[in-house]
Amino acid sequence: MFKNPFSFDGRIRRTEYGLSVIIRVFVTFFVLLLISVLGYGAVLAFLLLLYIPMVWFMWAQGAKRCHDLGNSGWYQIIPFYVLWMLFQDGERGENGYGPNPKGIGNDDSYDDQIDEIGKSLGQ
Repeated sequence: MFKNPFSFDGRIRRTEYGLSVIIRVFVTFFVLLLISVLGYGAVLAFLLLLYIPMVWFMWAQGAKRCHDLGNSGWYQIIPFYVLWMLFQDGERGENGYGPNPKGIGNDDSYDDQIDEIGKSLGQ
């Protein structure tokens, strides 16, 4: 889990994306706690150093989750699409972005057997 978390290539499962969202919530809570305790001026440099990698991480994880659904990473800017990414199951088998991270449908021989059965029944 979390292989290449800052890369925009590949696909990830709902579990990894959900953990990414939880990490973002805890980091945001931690930053807000620091601001309330130390004041905004003392934390500004820390915020800038923390904000850039966190945003990159979330965009990369979101793009990979969009890829798992068979969509471009730009879909994550659609309002409320995050909820869809959290609950929708990924595409079965390999798509243009890589193999299914669950391994479901990556073996084409099973699909070929089903096609052959369908052809033999239809004749």
